[in-house]
Amino acid sequence: MEILNNLKKITEKNIEILTILTLGIIFYLVFFHAIGTYPLMDVDETRYVSMARDMYNTKDFLTLFLNGEFFFEKPPLYFWQECLSFALWGKVSEWSARFPVALLGFLFSYIVYFTFKKIVNRGFGVVASLVLATSLEFIILAKYAILDIVLTFYIGLALIVYFQTFFCQEKNKKYFWWLFYLFSGLAVMSKGVPGFVVPFGVAFFCSIIARRFKENFRPIYMLPGILVFLLSVLPWHIVMFIKHNPLFYEEYIVKHHLHRFLNTENNEIGRKQPFYYYFVVILWGFVPWIFSFVGVLVQKLKNIKNLDLMSKIKTFDFEKLDNRGKILTLSWVCLLFILLFYSASSTKLVTYILPVYFPLAIITASFWDDYINKKQYEKTINLTVKIFGWLCAIAGFGAIFTQYYLPAQLNADISDAKIVTIVCLLSFGIGTLLCLKYKKYIGIFICYVLFMAFISGFATDKFFKIDYKFGQQDLIEFAQYAKEKNYTISSFGMHRKYSLIYYNDKKADYNESYEISKELLEEDLNKENNIVIVKNKDLLNVENAEYKIIKTGRRYTMLKSKDK
Repeated sequence: MEILNNLKKITEKNIEILTILTLGIIFYLVFFHAIGTYPLMDVDETRYVSMARDMYNTKDFLTLFLNGEFFFEKPPLYFWQECLSFALWGKVSEWSARFPVALLGFLFSYIVYFTFKKIVNRGFGVVASLVLATSLEFIILAKYAILDIVLTFYIGLALIVYFQTFFCQEKNKKYFWWLFYLFSGLAVMSKGVPGFVVPFGVAFFCSIIARRFKENFRPIYMLPGILVFLLSVLPWHIVMFIKHNPLFYEEYIVKHHLHRFLNTENNEIGRKQPFYYYFVVILWGFVPWIFSFVGVLVQKLKNIKNLDLMSKIKTFDFEKLDNRGKILTLSWVCLLFILLFYSASSTKLVTYILPVYFPLAIITASFWDDYINKKQYEKTINLTVKIFGWLCAIAGFGAIFTQYYLPAQLNADISDAKIVTIVCLLSFGIGTLLCLKYKKYIGIFICYVLFMAFISGFATDKFFKIDYKFGQQDLIEFAQYAKEKNYTISSFGMHRKYSLIYYNDKKADYNESYEISKELLEEDLNKENNIVIVKNKDLLNVENAEYKIIKTGRRYTMLKSKDK
């Protein structure tokens, strides 16, 4: 008994150190474990890392190139960070390519902990940081070497320092405002206009809700802030205008900012989606927390009819709220603005919405904090836990017998991921249901966190490798073969398959025409030291062509001239 008491005293005395270490272990599993063990993914990883490698090798840190051509779609901050990682690790590899984005996810999760520990309390900070770190889309994109986590990181920092202006001493407020402008500028340098619109839009509406609108324009905050913002944004843009105008203006400003947002008739980008698109994305992107979030939200909406809503709005006073109430109000404004801003754009991709998970995590953390400590939302969250727990248990049990209901080829494809998936699903499903039965609500939360951490740490590489089997593995092997033999590559119908660039480390001729013909194929086959990659189904269109098959994959075939 004395040993247990001494252990308890030691734990209480060193609670902060133990908390930081525990979070560090979980964050490592979520973001870093095994990120260098699987190839880069088409389309975006192979594209952006190829560009960063070219920048690193040529030492031209201003102008971006893709496959030897100017690339004016994005600003360069992501690529600069990639180059720093290549220099740090001494090579270009899957690990060094993914290290910067994983590091940003890792750091931002810690920043959320320290921020909300200070504003609310330690428990709230722990829950908020873990909800964010274990949200499905946040995990995926923080282990995926593309730009969106970089944008999310700097937007998140800008919003966090802006939130701090509501809680800091008056004498320190100017520093947080200046940091807000700096991080907003870095967000612009990460991915353009959203880096400006999101933080300033959130600040605008939050200041109205909090009745601090005039504070935005105080010269001591605004004038140095604008200077910091411009110093972080203008130099690169001015240089690019001088070096590459009018092409830079037409591509970067008009096509990839104005037309991308408006999706005008002149827009070649496409990707048009309905307004509700991101509401659907969040339903899977915020797994496993989306069940409890939606459940509690529905409960709150049902209770609105029992409230005098107009009276509540008229008498709302932000300054009378406690710190927790203030941060939740700011987070709701942040959530709604980000969601509506990205939904208003006609051009949508799944990855664009990533910044929304920061305010979503804060709001959901408040639900779980109340559930664990006050038994609030007990009936609602218990129901969502029961549903999700049973779904996982049934899925885990069903996965044991995939050989009886899946095609043999597909069952073979998923075999490497099968054991870890079954173990995680069954452990989580049974564990949460047992915790629910004995009302160990902190245990349920831990099950959710460990489930996502172990899936991320020990199954991500296996899930990626399953995806490669549907064609990309062919391209990787063909490109590596071409590199070994010093071949260049031509292809048909594969314009965005940048594995051909990254894994061969040479320009690829993608052919503007997607239609293959005997004449076009033989023209490429006759090029010096060149191989041609085509889809297996397209070989039927060139049966009379003269070629030699080097390798045939699941979806693609590699050809060369019969005479060479």
